[in-house]
Amino acid sequence: MTAVRILLCDDHAVVRAGLLALLGSEPGIEVVGEAGGGEEAVAMAAKLRPDVVLMDLQLGPGIDGVEATRRIAAPDVHVLVLTTYDTDADVTRAIEAGATGYLLKAERPEELFAAIHAAAQGRTALSAPVASRVMDRMRGTGRPSLTERELDILGQLARGLGNREIARALFISEATVKTHLGRIYAKLGVDTRAGAVSVAKEQRLLP
Repeated sequence: MTAVRILLCDDHAVVRAGLLALLGSEPGIEVVGEAGGGEEAVAMAAKLRPDVVLMDLQLGPGIDGVEATRRIAAPDVHVLVLTTYDTDADVTRAIEAGATGYLLKAERPEELFAAIHAAAQGRTALSAPVASRVMDRMRGTGRPSLTERELDILGQLARGLGNREIARALFISEATVKTHLGRIYAKLGVDTRAGAVSVAKEQRLLP
């Protein structure tokens, strides 16, 4: 059986070294390159044409893992995200960018090996917690419950208004807006305004 050719992309050298040692011990998997940043991964993927790129999401300076995935993903090059981040927004952005699978770094080695082989064949590979949340979302059971005021603020966010403008539009204080934003972020599993709007649109929380 031909070995699955892997390109590693992680900005932590220690993590790359650990993955290199782990994958090197598994028959049927060959690491053909390693990159410490998004731009480097894009260039190496174009040159090496690996079967699978193991991609972290947070990559320090330069483009992040999502943008690198968008530039790399092709019919013959599959991207398998391997990260510690599992918010709905992260998963959505990665899959929309073309990732074949999404794995958490807490997975057991045998699950990582299986996911690599699945990704190489173009089959979706998801960590169990991620798969469960994706299925909940598809069934509609994972839809977050926002208060009427939180929905009001979310609507103003979608219009591109800042905290001061939102406070003025809704006749509340900026401090109150910030408090509501914190609750909205927590419920949607995001940490940015753009992430909140993206998830809200995906969950059809906005009119």
